[in-house]
Amino acid sequence: MADELYKTLGVAKKATDEEIKKAYRKLARKYHPDRNPDDSEAEEKFKEISAAYDVLGDPEKRKEYDEGGVFAGFGAGGGGGAPFGTGPGGFGGFDFGDILGGVFNRGGGGRAQTQQVRGRDLETEVSLSFDQAINGAQISVTVPKSSRCGTCHGSGAKPGTSPKTCPRCEGRGVEAQGQGFFSISQPCSQCGGSGQIIEDPCPTCGGSGVTQQTKRYKVNVPAGVKDGTRIRLAGKGEDGPRGGPPGDLYVTTRVASSPIFKRLDGGNLEVTVPISVVEAIRGGTIEVPTLDGTKRIKVAPGTRHGTVQRLRGEGPPKPKGSGRGDIRYRLEIAIPADLSEEQSEAVEKLGETLNGSDPRAELLRRASR
Repeated sequence: MADELYKTLGVAKKATDEEIKKAYRKLARKYHPDRNPDDSEAEEKFKEISAAYDVLGDPEKRKEYDEGGVFAGFGAGGGGGAPFGTGPGGFGGFDFGDILGGVFNRGGGGRAQTQQVRGRDLETEVSLSFDQAINGAQISVTVPKSSRCGTCHGSGAKPGTSPKTCPRCEGRGVEAQGQGFFSISQPCSQCGGSGQIIEDPCPTCGGSGVTQQTKRYKVNVPAGVKDGTRIRLAGKGEDGPRGGPPGDLYVTTRVASSPIFKRLDGGNLEVTVPISVVEAIRGGTIEVPTLDGTKRIKVAPGTRHGTVQRLRGEGPPKPKGSGRGDIRYRLEIAIPADLSEEQSEAVEKLGETLNGSDPRAELLRRASR
């Protein structure tokens, strides 16, 4: 069973701390009770994942586990401690409650500590114009959410009364349940893990401590955000039941496209710029759009269709104040569909002067080998 906790998180025994953390977060999101209401299998899986991470996520506990100090050597001493089945936790002196305490409020020493339940995280979207995304903006969002009840101020009890300590768990919020060799802590069946019971519930919230309300928040959108960027507003999620701490609000940006600029990876922009045949042949200086107006760039003589030129530092701001991106200008030769008689004659004369050079001669020569 030396690899059992690693298997629970789906990682190798040699996994780095970051790989273990990443695997835990992925599984915790998948099996979290909020995402799987009334799913007992998902709840049990979430407990196993949390218990495994409580050990593997702590360097000291992981080291002890790898050396056989925890869950290893059934019937033998673990890490030089007492034999299996002895000691306060039943595992060579290691308190198993220290592991599973992490599932519920992470109480130490096998005795879970009462902790209020955190409110749910919320998500919403905000629509931005291209200019707002590039320059940054302050946008208002409106979200329906559970907020602390104004009548009982989050306690859940009718005004003039108070919650009582749960007689079953004595306020700890958890109760022990024997399973084979182990004594596993789980939420109290009477108080649901809060450690308290409401004998006379608040008439407004029915004892939950929260009511449904609509809140309006201002979101500071940083300059340079992309479509799909998530902005976290700490503490703006739903309030926890019975006075518990609030969750967070995540705002996802939806950025409108620009008729001129195309966003590229790396925080750069691209603009398609048409040039005339004469400009492509002779070269010259042309005016191109930027985020702040226009600038002039040089077109080299003999420029080919699709040539890219760059203005460095003229693009959108990069995250965390790491400068600005670039603007790439893709030069495309504009071929007129209709020519006047004068233009046609000019093209004929140009063709005659260039008749001595066949642009496909080298290609055909190679193909005939």
